[in-house]
Amino acid sequence: MTTTRSWTGLAAAAALATAFAGSALAQTPKLTIPLTTLQTGTALTAAQAALARCQKDGLTVAVAVVDRGGAVLALLRDPLAGAHTVQTATGKAWTAVSFRTETTELAALTQAGRPASGVRALPGVIAVGGGMMIRAKGVLLGGIGVSGAPGGDQDDVCAKAGLAAIVDSIELE
Repeated sequence: MTTTRSWTGLAAAAALATAFAGSALAQTPKLTIPLTTLQTGTALTAAQAALARCQKDGLTVAVAVVDRGGAVLALLRDPLAGAHTVQTATGKAWTAVSFRTETTELAALTQAGRPASGVRALPGVIAVGGGMMIRAKGVLLGGIGVSGAPGGDQDDVCAKAGLAAIVDSIELE
């Protein structure tokens, strides 16, 4: 009888331990999350469309498209664009992704004397028009940056042309 009670008690303890372990596993947070980002081909299509728009308007620019983490996926430069435009376009795209806002809006929010003016001093921030987020179905996929037009508003026009070239294909996925 003692042996039977021992086995019964052991079986009950094992069942209880399994129940608690299962419960604990169900409450353990996931260690990874699924992410959606741009494909290189999509980034290239956006960059080509933005560059074509600027060239049509007689502007010599560089265009950068970055993924959701700010890494460059596509980079195009008009042969006559200034050397600084590559780094500036990349910085605008990175800034739009990092701050999750258009750089034209960030430029306004960070003017001297504004509470957020210190943001401009952060490494890599380009608070000038021409950087935009690439979003689909409310999800941030990446960013596009254009540099070289005489003003940020003209860079914005070209960036919007890049977005327009891919919006239908990324919204449908």
